[in-house]
Amino acid sequence: MLRLRVSSSLSRRGFLCSTPTTRPLKRNFLRGFATVVTDANDSKFRIPVIDFTKYRKASSSKEKQETANEIVDAFKESGFIYVAGHGIPAETVSNVFQKSADFFKLPTEVKDKLAWEDPRSNRGYVRVGRERVTQSKNAEEIAQLRNKAPDYKESMEIGRDWDSEWRNMWPQESDAPEFKNTMLAFYQTCHELHVEMMRSIALGLGLEEQFFDKKIDKQCHNLRLLSYPPIKRLLLDGEGQARAGAHSDYGTLTLLFQDSVVGGLQVRNPNTGSYVAATPIPGTIVINVGDLLSRWSNDVLRSTLHRVVAPSHKVNDSEAITPARQSIAFFSNPNFDAEISCLPNCGTKAKYPPVNTGDYIVGRLSMTYT
Repeated sequence: MLRLRVSSSLSRRGFLCSTPTTRPLKRNFLRGFATVVTDANDSKFRIPVIDFTKYRKASSSKEKQETANEIVDAFKESGFIYVAGHGIPAETVSNVFQKSADFFKLPTEVKDKLAWEDPRSNRGYVRVGRERVTQSKNAEEIAQLRNKAPDYKESMEIGRDWDSEWRNMWPQESDAPEFKNTMLAFYQTCHELHVEMMRSIALGLGLEEQFFDKKIDKQCHNLRLLSYPPIKRLLLDGEGQARAGAHSDYGTLTLLFQDSVVGGLQVRNPNTGSYVAATPIPGTIVINVGDLLSRWSNDVLRSTLHRVVAPSHKVNDSEAITPARQSIAFFSNPNFDAEISCLPNCGTKAKYPPVNTGDYIVGRLSMTYT
């Protein structure tokens, strides 16, 4: 049985309910930030809520180390955590969600002028059905999957704005007031949190706290605004269909901001293969390990498969429709010129050969899009 344990301070917000793709969730009430998503059939699987304030405002190196160990232990087990006390004001997140919603409401012809062009850039608007995320690395197989079961979502991809080679695709200010300034400020905010999280991971792995600083300082990240439009449920019931298919992320960490719609992100329990609903918890960010950080750590830290599904709202006896949903993902990456090879204290034998960050990410992206 899948189980969600929730502190009383969070449970009053009323976001818990059963989803059609998992077993019913049960509530237990704990204090503070003891919220944990667990699988009752597997005691080793959990997605904890971690109060990052204890790291950010630690009064001693011992207190910092305790939080770092907590984060790394969770990343070893499931690859996912909820982070509370992350320091990003709720008003900031709410404003970004509003600006994102306003963008996706623009006419299709306006958005299409900003169309995503190149995996090396990974910037611009991606219409519904253009992307098919998957673990496959076979271009022909991915093309078949895309034709058969495209991802039912649209997105807007934003990179560092000062890049001399690749430019962001911004809407006109008259079409989307304050969109550009809002997203650039949020990009920087997320990068700063990424740096702090990577410092905690370094400590948790027994490295110097600033070990990763010079390997992530060029901000080669991707801010992805996601919109999942309402859709007839029957269109998602075919084989392999989903709002976003099962996949792992490519970089170091993904910072995911969810809206309040229950029935979206699901995380695959690597021990059993079952999917666990990562239900939205107000005020938290879901953070997960990406492929490159997993390779860096010689698989000590897990890059876990996850997907986005959709609950259905009944329209009549013969038809159901999924509700609209929004999310915002900040895909954090090492510098694109960084070589990713096994860390010195993560095993005596490397499982993977060294890989260049840019080559790896561009290679994965080039097969994902049409």
